[in-house]
Amino acid sequence: MTTKALFCPTCRKVVLATDPDFPFCSDRCRILDLGAWASGGYIISSPIHDPDLLDELEGLKNRDRRDTNDSDG
Repeated sequence: MTTKALFCPTCRKVVLATDPDFPFCSDRCRILDLGAWASGGYIISSPIHDPDLLDELEGLKNRDRRDTNDSDG
């Protein structure tokens, strides 16, 4: 059986699928990647196709607008 090797998404070092921090080469790279997600460094750019979720997001956006307008005056 062959072991699949990939590259660490953070530092590009070769990582084996059997490594304990897979797909990262180390805990440090895992934490750096998590920090990039948490700070908005990564985004998911595919559009939302779920109509229920779109309606919910639109409702939240409208609610935020009302709250902002209510606090103006």
